[in-house]
Amino acid sequence: MDLQAIQSELQKKGIDGWLFYDFHNRDAIAARILNMNTSRFASRRWFYYIPASGEPQKLVHSIEQWRCDHLPGKKNVYLPWQQQHALLKEILGNAKKIAMQYSPYNAIPYVSIVDGGTIELIRSFGIEVVSSADLVSKFESHLTMEDYKSHCEASESMQFIKDSAFKEIARRMKENNPPTEYEIYEYMIDLYKKHNMVCEDGPIVAVNEHAADPHFEPTKENSYRMKEGDLVLIDLWAKKNKPGAIYYDITWMGYIGHSVPKEIEDIFQVARAGRLAALDFVKQCFKENKPVHGWEVDDVCRNVLTKAGYGEYFIHRTGHNIGEEVHGNGCHIDNLETKDERVIIPGTCFSIEPGIYMPERKLGYRTEIDIFVTDEGNVEVSGRQQDAIIPILNL
Repeated sequence: MDLQAIQSELQKKGIDGWLFYDFHNRDAIAARILNMNTSRFASRRWFYYIPASGEPQKLVHSIEQWRCDHLPGKKNVYLPWQQQHALLKEILGNAKKIAMQYSPYNAIPYVSIVDGGTIELIRSFGIEVVSSADLVSKFESHLTMEDYKSHCEASESMQFIKDSAFKEIARRMKENNPPTEYEIYEYMIDLYKKHNMVCEDGPIVAVNEHAADPHFEPTKENSYRMKEGDLVLIDLWAKKNKPGAIYYDITWMGYIGHSVPKEIEDIFQVARAGRLAALDFVKQCFKENKPVHGWEVDDVCRNVLTKAGYGEYFIHRTGHNIGEEVHGNGCHIDNLETKDERVIIPGTCFSIEPGIYMPERKLGYRTEIDIFVTDEGNVEVSGRQQDAIIPILNL
């Protein structure tokens, strides 16, 4: 935890302090920012208050007094609930506005963690509670160049695994032994292990109407056996199996044939145009040193698909923050599911992934890249970008 940097940011934003609160290790954001030990049994509430200036304050239960010992500041110990409330009010002092892991109207659920009752308690002290969302972006989603290096290492492995999966489909088709979606999924999982990659779930291997389900999960029971003329979507995400590694997340498309029909390729090119427009917009904003918000990038991408007549089929946000979790806690590229009004800050990674999903036509498309913005404001794409659907039988 960089206390000086946090206090400097609080002063810039005109916020009197940042109050961290947790119970039973529910707040993973607090755990990461404060480097809390979540492996130990935790059964009592604790608070850690960082004022915009001055000494931080800890409030811990009498039977878990060790809880915040690794953090700087004065330790305050409570036992009965009345004492907890009184000490908490005393700790917050003359503060009028404090940040907590809270989001008005649950607009950004990733940071909407503190329960309503605790928010009510703080408000009863005459204090306004504001969202810590921008603070979380800066102190939880910012990546170092070493972090970015692990992301690029993951990129190399995942691009190889993706290429290998399409080649395996081609091999099986040419040998008159067409695979199922699940068999290619298993093939990829085996490659994950060989390349020291880990993920909680996935990848997605989906053909035809299964590709029209953005979160399709192939199983032995639901998988189709592939055939010539199928449109194939592969979405894969994972990170290197080491502490602090950063995820890599991409989606590519293939067609089981020697050439891709024009009507199939034309729809993919609409999604690709949206992806390129979003990337160009981000690059231009950072080049001109203009703040760019997540919702703005979503609008740029979505407008391309809408003007082409496919807006109603783009049923998810344009992208998400990427960190140690594939869906990180920084700014998302979203003005559909939420209006993410956070600014994209240097040192963050996020996806751009427009999709077009038409189950009634048994077609689903997505094209996905990962973008990293350096501390100097350089906008970089990690790994190759797909320019056209892969004719799989030519591999």
